[in-house]
Amino acid sequence: MRKLGLIGGTGPESTVEYYRQIAYGVQKQMGCFPNLCIESLSVFEVLRFCEQRDYAGLTDYLAQGFSCLAKAGADFACLTGITPHVVYDEVAVRSPIPIVSMVETACEYAQAEAYHKVALLGTYPTMSGDFFQKAFRAHGIEVVTPTEAEMRYIGEKIETELELGNVVPETQKYFCEIAERLVREEGAQAVVLGCTELPLILNDSLLSVPCLDVMKIHIEKLISMIIEN
Repeated sequence: MRKLGLIGGTGPESTVEYYRQIAYGVQKQMGCFPNLCIESLSVFEVLRFCEQRDYAGLTDYLAQGFSCLAKAGADFACLTGITPHVVYDEVAVRSPIPIVSMVETACEYAQAEAYHKVALLGTYPTMSGDFFQKAFRAHGIEVVTPTEAEMRYIGEKIETELELGNVVPETQKYFCEIAERLVREEGAQAVVLGCTELPLILNDSLLSVPCLDVMKIHIEKLISMIIEN
């Protein structure tokens, strides 16, 4: 089996899920656990770089992490957070090992499901930026986002609650209201959980349309790459 390297800590909750689901996903198919390595970075450093629009600094920060994974013997690697994908192209060029994009695997899944319009929820940099939307447009899929005030609210709650593993019922209720408004008013056919902590608070049973769990889709792709010959 191939060795996977994870850039973790962006945030810790998603890193735990990546490790657990990949380890047991491989074990279920192969009867043994995979060889994994994790380089843990800080989600708050990532958000600080984004807030300051210091994308060169963010690129350096992540590129160093991938260099550490390569030195640890990883054959390929990935980010366990979506927001860092804002500099994915720049980091991929500098990484000594291949990187599997979470955004690209989500695009491929949405295209296979024949979606032509989706709603995006995530951190403020993800929703207000263009890297996610640009990738989906390249696959012929329109992305709609919440209002500025809603994006600020979602971003703040992700940073102060979900990144710490806290699910607050009032927050969950308002997230659902925002998502349903985008379905009703914008015609979204699915809601993209564009932050790896969002599955803590949203799922298919809570909404009138499917949730596109970017983390789950990514993990399934990574498992297949670990066990492929």
